[in-house]
Amino acid sequence: MRLAGMPLHLVEYPARTSTNCRLEKLNIAALDRLFLPPTESGLVDAAPLGVREFVEDDNRGAVTPEPVATLDGVPFHLSVKGIGSVIDPFASAPLDRASAERLTHDPDVRRRLESPTVRPTPGEADRFITGEVWLRGSPYGGQGLEHARTALSVSERADLTSLEGFRIAPVVKIAHFPPELEERVRSLHWFRRFRAPIVEELRLVPSNVRIYFHARSTIGTGARDVFDRFGVDSPGKALAFEVAFLRSTIPLLTLFPRTLRVDAANGRYYGLDFHDVWLDKDAVIAPDGTVFFVDLEGIEEEGVDREAVRERIEDQIYRSLYEFLFAYEQIEQERARRFGGVVSRKEQFVSLLDRALAADRYVRPRITSDECVIEIRNSLGDEGLYTQFPLVDR
Repeated sequence: MRLAGMPLHLVEYPARTSTNCRLEKLNIAALDRLFLPPTESGLVDAAPLGVREFVEDDNRGAVTPEPVATLDGVPFHLSVKGIGSVIDPFASAPLDRASAERLTHDPDVRRRLESPTVRPTPGEADRFITGEVWLRGSPYGGQGLEHARTALSVSERADLTSLEGFRIAPVVKIAHFPPELEERVRSLHWFRRFRAPIVEELRLVPSNVRIYFHARSTIGTGARDVFDRFGVDSPGKALAFEVAFLRSTIPLLTLFPRTLRVDAANGRYYGLDFHDVWLDKDAVIAPDGTVFFVDLEGIEEEGVDREAVRERIEDQIYRSLYEFLFAYEQIEQERARRFGGVVSRKEQFVSLLDRALAADRYVRPRITSDECVIEIRNSLGDEGLYTQFPLVDR
């Protein structure tokens, strides 16, 4: 499937990379690459290898319109995070070449910006990676090494695209900026200079369709368009799409117990939790309805005492529960609009949830005439920490 989106072109350079150890056996040496906007091609001393076509993905990302690999039976596209932004963060205005030149006091950098090695494609907006501190761990328009390493470590814990049922868009490589490019980019800042290493994340994504934010096409703002794009054109496909959505989002709500471990030295319990990343903007949906979490930089291990484990599990569910139910409702409304509704919203949801969780090792639905409760187990098999969460009042 060819992805839709605003086209953009990036200049390709050879790069030193760090590779996902889970994927080293694959033939991915061709991804030892750095992709820069043409507006900054003059900042690089090396000769470019060529220009590659992408489409926009999020504020500082790009994705290839055609798939580049198949993992776990799913076609994946190459996504590059940290390729520059088109918007001035301190003004409602484009970040164009003239604006970028005013950010640096280095006459050599200014001269290089005036004379890019590769001319921008006509009609495409100027785009810049800058050296301004942004959200602490990254430069504005780019990516910081600390965040990229966190994303890579999560990817390396997974079995290709699945971490105990939690589906991820894996980081394949971290591409490191050469020192001279890093220093030139670092000079482009408004107030505070980003002093840590600057990199790009090269990752694999099944689409560029997000749940609600950070994409031109989302489930929340255009379920009709998503159904058309993904070819959901029959009642059977629509139901399968919903089941896949539920099968993949419940693990997202229960990642902490799925990755739970106990440290014998201090008696604390550790599991993966989310920080400054969210289901509605940091996950994409595959053509079959499966949700893959993309922005892994905000997933880290957190520790709590035993008596706080259940509270942490419930907090993680509530963190994404609204976004989960909202997205499901948009999908169900579009299915009903196309192929006919059902008598009860709740009964439909509970029935599909029961199908979706049939093979889930960690979550079991307990359905009675009054409610649907999910029993949440854990990777330790510790029954004393099983959690009962009421999901639907019938």
